Amino acid sequence: MKLRLLHPRAAALAAIALAPSLHAQTDRDAAGTAAPMLLAGHPYPPSETTLDTITVTGRSASSLTSPDAHEAQHALEHVPGGVDLVDAEEWRDSAARTLKDVLDYTPGVFVQPKWGEDARLSIRGSGLSRNFHLRGVQLLVDGIPMNASDGSADFQEIDPTAFAYSEVYKGANALRYGANALGGALQFVSPTGTSGDRIQARIDGGSFDMRRGQLSGGGRIGAFDAFATGSWLENDGFRDHSDGESKRGSVNVGWRLTPNAETRLYGFGADIEQRLPGAVTRGAALHDPRTAAPTNRDLDYQRNMQSWRVASKTTVHFGEGGVLEFGGYLVEKQLIHPIFQYLDYQYGDHGGFVRATVDGRIGDHANRITIGANLFAGTLDNRQFENLPGAERGALISASADRSDNFTVYAENQFDLRPTLTLIAGLQHTQARREREDRVDTGPDTSGRNDYDFTSPRFGVLWQAAPEAQVFANISRSAEAPTFGELNFTDAVLADTRAQRATTFEIGTRGQIEPWSWDLSVYRAELRNELQQFEIAPNRFSVTNADRTVHQGVELGLGWRVTQDVLASGDRITWKLAYAFNDFFFDDDEDWGDNELPGAPRHFARSELRYAHAAGFYVAPNVEWVPQGYDVDNANTVQSRHYALIGLRAGYARGDTWSVYVDARNLADDQYIASSSVVAQATSSSAIFEPGDGVGVFAGLNIAFSR
Repeated sequence: MKLRLLHPRAAALAAIALAPSLHAQTDRDAAGTAAPMLLAGHPYPPSETTLDTITVTGRSASSLTSPDAHEAQHALEHVPGGVDLVDAEEWRDSAARTLKDVLDYTPGVFVQPKWGEDARLSIRGSGLSRNFHLRGVQLLVDGIPMNASDGSADFQEIDPTAFAYSEVYKGANALRYGANALGGALQFVSPTGTSGDRIQARIDGGSFDMRRGQLSGGGRIGAFDAFATGSWLENDGFRDHSDGESKRGSVNVGWRLTPNAETRLYGFGADIEQRLPGAVTRGAALHDPRTAAPTNRDLDYQRNMQSWRVASKTTVHFGEGGVLEFGGYLVEKQLIHPIFQYLDYQYGDHGGFVRATVDGRIGDHANRITIGANLFAGTLDNRQFENLPGAERGALISASADRSDNFTVYAENQFDLRPTLTLIAGLQHTQARREREDRVDTGPDTSGRNDYDFTSPRFGVLWQAAPEAQVFANISRSAEAPTFGELNFTDAVLADTRAQRATTFEIGTRGQIEPWSWDLSVYRAELRNELQQFEIAPNRFSVTNADRTVHQGVELGLGWRVTQDVLASGDRITWKLAYAFNDFFFDDDEDWGDNELPGAPRHFARSELRYAHAAGFYVAPNVEWVPQGYDVDNANTVQSRHYALIGLRAGYARGDTWSVYVDARNLADDQYIASSSVVAQATSSSAIFEPGDGVGVFAGLNIAFSR
C-alpha cells in the first residue's frame, strides 16, 4: 500500500491550527451578529465539567425527548471527533432553500447545488460516485431515520425553516445513533410546544421568481405541548426547465407522563414537484448556463414525490444518571420520476430503536455507558415504463419488489481516567439484507439476494487541556452495505457488490481563547471496496467496488472577534472561516493507479466579515472560493473550473419580534460549475455538469411572538 502524506501546505496549516490562540469557529447571537463560541455559542463550562460532574441534563429540560441546543451541545462535547451544532439563527435570515444554506460553514461537509432544492451531499468524500439521490450519510429528524431502508435518501423533503438546530456527526463519530456510513450522520431537531415561538411567520421572495411562505406555532397546556409548521415554496429557477413547487408540513405533540418520562408523536408530510434541466457539457455550463439539456426538455424530465411519516419517541430518566429512549416510525412515499424511463416507485419503510445511557462510577472514576439497537426495514415496489413525450407513462418495461433489512447493535463506554481525561471504546455490529423479486415474466430474471455482516470497533480519547480547550483523537471502523442503486443481480460483477469498509484515524482540537475560537480535525480514512465507477464490460460503466482508496484531509473552522465599539457602544466586527482540504485518491489501483478520486474540490473555503450594530442592523459580505477545478472522472482527464462567488447579507432585527433581510448572491455574475456527476472516463463532450445560478437577490420578513 502506498502512503501518501497530506499536501505540505495543508500539513503546515494543521500544525499551526493546533495552537489554541489562533483559530475559531463562530455563531450568531440573537441580533444576527457573530460571536466566539465553543461549538455552539454558549459559555464554555468550567474545567471540572467532565463526566465526573455532568449528569443527564434532561431532568431540567423543557422537553425530555427533544433537548434544546444548549443541552445538545454539552452532549457533543463528549464526542472525541469531528462534530458540529448549527443553530437555526445561522441560516434563518437568508434565502435558505437547500442543505447547502444550512451547512455552508461546517468544514468537511460539501453540498453542491444542482437544481431547485436538489444537491449532491458529501461528508469527507462520502458517496462521491452517487450521481442521483444520496448515499453515505444517515439523515435523522429528531433521532428518527429519514433514509430509505437500503440507505438511499431524498433530502429535498427536509425544510430548513422547520428546525431549531442541526447536528453534524462526521464519519464514525455518529456511533451514538448506530450510524455506520463513511459520511456519518446529519440530525435535524424540531422545536416543541415548550421551546418554539407561540406564533411565527415568514415570507421570502426574489430572483428567478422565488416565492415562499411559512407559518408555525405551538404551546403547552398542562402536561401536553404541541408544535406545528407548514411551508410553501415556488421557484421558476435560473435555468430553463427547472421550475418547481414544494409544500411541507410537520407537527409534534408531547405528553409529560411523569417528571421523569415523556413521549412525543411526530407527523410529517411533503408534496414536491420539480422539473429537471439536466446535466450539460462543460462548455455549455460555462458559456450558456441557462440552457437545459435537450432530452430533459423534450421528454419533460421531472422528479415528483409525495410522502408522509409518523413516528413516536419516548424518553425515561431513571436513577441518578440513567436515560432510556425508544421509539419507532412508519413511512409511505411515492416517487414519480419521468426521465429516460418513467419511474414509479412506492416506498414503505418502518423501524424501531432503543438506546440506554447510564452514568455511574467505577471506583473513583466516572463512567458512562451507552447501549442501543436499531431495526430498520422496508419494501420498494419498483416499476419502470416507457417515458413518452410530455412525461406520459407508456408500456411497462420492468417491475420488481425490493426488500431491505438492517439490524444494528452498538455500545460505547466513556471512562474518566482523570477528571480531565476520558477514554472511549465502542463496538457496532450490523446485519443487512438486500433482496429483489422480479415481477415481469419477459426478459432476464433480475431476482437475487445479498447478505452483509460487519463489525466496527472504535477507540478514542478526549482531553480537557484547559478550561477553554479540548483535544481529541480516535481510531474507528465504519462500513456500509450498498443500496439497490449499486446492485444488479443480472450481472455477475454487480451482483457480487461488497460492503464498503473504512478505517479512520482522526486527531483534532476545539475551544476558545478570546478573541478567537476554533474547531479543527485532521483525518485519514483507508477504504476497502469503496463504491466507485468502473468499466465492467467494454464501453459499459457502473458503480462497483474499488480495491483500496484513501480519503484524508483537514477540516478547519475559525472565528475572530475583530473589534467592538467601533461606531457606537455595543457594536462589533467579527469574521469567520470554514475551510476543508480534501485529498482523496486511488491507492495503487489496477485501473487507475494513484489518480485523484473525482467529485470534490481539493480546497474549499467560505468566509464572512460581519458588522453588527447594537441597534439591530448588520451587514455581512461573504465569499465562497474553490481555487482550482476538481476532476470529474477516474482517469483525471476532465476537470471543473475554479471560481469565487461574492455575496452580501444585510438586515435588521427588532429584538426577537421581527426581522428583515436581504441576501445577494454571486454579485459578480460569475459563470461557474456548481455540481458535476462523476464517471470513469470523461471527454470534452460529456454531459455531466450542472451550471450554478447567476446573480440573485432575495429578501424576506420574519415575525415571531414568543410565549
